[in-house]
Amino acid sequence: MANNKCVLITGGTSGIGLELAKLFAKDGYKLIIVARDMNELNATQQQLQSEFGCEVTTVSKDLFNPDNAFALYDEVKAKGMQVDVLINDAGQGQYGEFKDTDIRRELDIINLNICSLVVLTKLYLKEMVSRGDGKILNLSSIASKTPGPWQSVYHGTKAFVQSFTEGVRSEVKDKGVTLTALLPGATDTDFFNKAEMQESKIVAEGKLGDAAEVAKKGYDALMNGDDMVITGFKNKMMVGMSNIMTDEAAAQQMKKQQEPVNKK
Repeated sequence: MANNKCVLITGGTSGIGLELAKLFAKDGYKLIIVARDMNELNATQQQLQSEFGCEVTTVSKDLFNPDNAFALYDEVKAKGMQVDVLINDAGQGQYGEFKDTDIRRELDIINLNICSLVVLTKLYLKEMVSRGDGKILNLSSIASKTPGPWQSVYHGTKAFVQSFTEGVRSEVKDKGVTLTALLPGATDTDFFNKAEMQESKIVAEGKLGDAAEVAKKGYDALMNGDDMVITGFKNKMMVGMSNIMTDEAAAQQMKKQQEPVNKK
């Protein structure tokens, strides 16, 4: 049953973003899904419309360039669409020791994970505050809670997202708008392929979380107005342990989990 509300989801064609799109579609939301690949967008649009009979608008934007976040906002505005819920799901990482990794790619990752997220949050937050209503879900990670050898830039970006989300949430707590951070652990998505991380112990030897279960936890937390949710008991234990360890000890523990399985 249509509820006349609209959600915009970046990274909405796969993984957690797609699973969130399904949950919103099931609850009658109009969807705006954003990704780079137009073929994937078209396929996802057909899938969601066929399964849920919902209204799906697609927008192709490369959010590695923060200017495209402004362009995305302008394009949606030009369509006359009001965004009631914003899901900042798009994000990437790069695996390897920092001295060896590609700095240009890392700058792109910072632009995607931080800059475009900040742009979209600011633009839509202003609208939501002026209406006195709205919800924002930012994809953080348990990586936000500990330093991350072999993924130092990714962990750093997620630490920013977590702190930023909690800070802005406090600013608008009495204005009818809520911000929620979703903190999954290693999840069965295309993230690890894009990060070229298949040889890490956490992927090769660990059990990856289910994207649909992660999305449901995030969806419920968002609708409840919670500030954050850590998915999975093991991940909650990891975060709890990191909170009582020194940063140096937490980094060493994470290093053992993320180093290559064949490292001597």
